Amino acid sequence: MAASRYGADMPRYALLVEYDGRPFAGWQRQADQPSVQGAIEAALARLEPREHTIAAAGRTDAGVHGRGQVAHCDMDKEWDPFRLGEALNYHLKPAPVAIRACAAVDDEWHARFSAVERRYLFRLLTRRAPCTLEAGQVWRVNHELDVEAMREGGKHLIGLHDFTTFRSVMCQSKSPVKTLDEIKIDLVDGLAGPEIQFRLRARSFLHNQVRSIVGSLERVGAGAWEPIRMKEALEACDRSACGPVCPGDGLYLTGVGYPDDPFAGM
Repeated sequence: MAASRYGADMPRYALLVEYDGRPFAGWQRQADQPSVQGAIEAALARLEPREHTIAAAGRTDAGVHGRGQVAHCDMDKEWDPFRLGEALNYHLKPAPVAIRACAAVDDEWHARFSAVERRYLFRLLTRRAPCTLEAGQVWRVNHELDVEAMREGGKHLIGLHDFTTFRSVMCQSKSPVKTLDEIKIDLVDGLAGPEIQFRLRARSFLHNQVRSIVGSLERVGAGAWEPIRMKEALEACDRSACGPVCPGDGLYLTGVGYPDDPFAGM
């Protein structure tokens, strides 16, 4: 474990990270494919030449974006947090990754294990024309959706439940039981057309949970499912009861909550 920043050997820094997920195989470092973690670790190695390993609040999948991802790194020497962030941004170019803020934290602070909340946004564009400017940043469907029906269906998922139905078979979480604190569904007038935005909030999520929920809710909005089917699918605790898993294009990790926000006031 890194020692404290107060005169210790390996000061620890929290990083607030934004990235476009399109060119990456996901957050997690890959041996033969580009990753967000790999890009940041390579930039760190330009500042302190050695092997770096960083930890993040969430391991987003291929194509998923980050607006408020949080990671931490351990450095060999003391850095002014602002200068560390600026230096990383310089060496991250031209990768679509930016360090929005950097803060010194103590050695017990951990980007993943200290987190008490994750927040996700999913953008669904409803228009017949293909995406041009929004390509890779939204999920486009070519039909209208009933927002009220989706809200009604989403209510069945709020609270403490076994989310096996909405969990990837590759999920490594020890338990499928999670508490979903909020699903907020809004229809907005986006620049590219009518956009339905899903905002989900929980302490933690299962692998593919958000994409599985949104994909199922799309079936409700399209009229293929009645809203009560969301409850029936949840209670089935069976992956086969889930609707289609939507693509990662429209998914964003927008924020991570901590008891003491290291970026407060920045």
